[in-house]
Amino acid sequence: MHPIDEAIQTETRRQFFGKLATGVGGLALSSLLAEDAFGLGQQTDAVVGGGPAGVPHFAPKAKRCIYLHMMGGPPQVDLLDHKPTLKDWYNRDLPESVRQGQRLTTMTAGQARFPIAPSVFEFSQHGQSGAWISELLPYTARMADDIAIVRSMHTDAINHEPAITLIQTGRQIPGQPCIGSWFAYGLGSMNSDLPAFVVMNAEKSHPKSNVQAISAKMWSAGFLSPEFAGVGLRAGADPVLYLRDPNGVSRDVRREMLDGLGELNRIQHEQLGSPETLARIQQYEMAFRMQSSVSEMADLATEPASTFERWGEEARQPGKFQHAALMARRLIEREVRFVQIYHRGWDVHGNAPEVLPAQARDVDRAAWALIQDLKERGLFDETLVIWGGEFGRTIYSQGRLTPTDYGRDHHPRCFSLWMAGGGVKGGVVYGETDEFSYNIVENPVHIRDFQATMLHLFGIDHERFTFKYQGLDAKLTGVEAPARVVQDLLA
Repeated sequence: MHPIDEAIQTETRRQFFGKLATGVGGLALSSLLAEDAFGLGQQTDAVVGGGPAGVPHFAPKAKRCIYLHMMGGPPQVDLLDHKPTLKDWYNRDLPESVRQGQRLTTMTAGQARFPIAPSVFEFSQHGQSGAWISELLPYTARMADDIAIVRSMHTDAINHEPAITLIQTGRQIPGQPCIGSWFAYGLGSMNSDLPAFVVMNAEKSHPKSNVQAISAKMWSAGFLSPEFAGVGLRAGADPVLYLRDPNGVSRDVRREMLDGLGELNRIQHEQLGSPETLARIQQYEMAFRMQSSVSEMADLATEPASTFERWGEEARQPGKFQHAALMARRLIEREVRFVQIYHRGWDVHGNAPEVLPAQARDVDRAAWALIQDLKERGLFDETLVIWGGEFGRTIYSQGRLTPTDYGRDHHPRCFSLWMAGGGVKGGVVYGETDEFSYNIVENPVHIRDFQATMLHLFGIDHERFTFKYQGLDAKLTGVEAPARVVQDLLA
């Protein structure tokens, strides 16, 4: 049982009523300290809370992860799942034998027909595997031998919110720990001056691209202890809100304040015995250390000119995906365990041929530059990099179809993503869909299989990696159906 949960269950009546008696004073103190305003109550050293005994279960291939999530569902048929025969099917209805009565979203359920919209983008083969990659991803094509493309992903959810929640937490309903939190809980931090789990949101560049709502629940620790939640880094001069000292407060004064506060918390711990008090001490100490470590990490003045020759000048601009990916590399260099970047705008219900080139430009070169940097620094073999969305898109058009314009609806039955580094076998194309990129015909990979494979690369047996919650041995891969490790993706 987690120490905090154990402490809560064994709390005495004297301790309980003691907390009630000091409640008003506690509220006053919390307002003085602005605990929640710091946004740092979710981070601490790995020594606080700890992880389950025996993890990792076996020798890991990966030690760090960078997860590039394309929010909205990138259309596999325009990017990584080439279907050349569909040019002959332009504007013909998708056969009912293919659709098989699949449930539809409210966006297309009322359509009188489902006209097929072949991709307007050209594909060509790359690498020793001969992987077919769209012209929209020329930099991704350069690293075809470094990545494993999975074309047979599938999910249970058909709408964004439950689909993103499912791939990030293992369940469609909120309140569960996200992947990064599971890793922080199980493996802890490798840098006492930075959080184990960091999250960034990147801007989309095309004004017509649809944007999905996103909230901190996507990097929540759920029922795990709060210190395992992701810490959001913002674009701009203050990557973490309220981390700077207030005007007129010197570092020496801040140090004295923290020392005094730590002493008060230690006194409270002696009286009440709550391990959360010790965690609070650690959190404030982490915040103090982060005042220097985050500023140093975010300062690109130390990057040589060659960095921006590779990445492009947009990597200098906070908020851009290129900048976030460069920050991810710098965080990984400083031994941050898990970095998540969300890039919105992939929800192409309309204007797909116009919007997709901009979306791809936002991420393509940066993903390639990230891989090259990791390889040069000797980090690639121990860093797992993932690129993908929460589901795929339909081959039939949503709304009006013309030879140069179409939209695509949500499609959970098949989609594509790629993985690289961290024990992944490069130059692999795994799985196959039918000629309509609608149903999987070979080597299906469910979300749970993907999560089990991620954990395996970090030396974790997903069946044994559990947390007791409400009487259930909860785990990332859930209990609804068995998950499998996709061995063909492992180096």
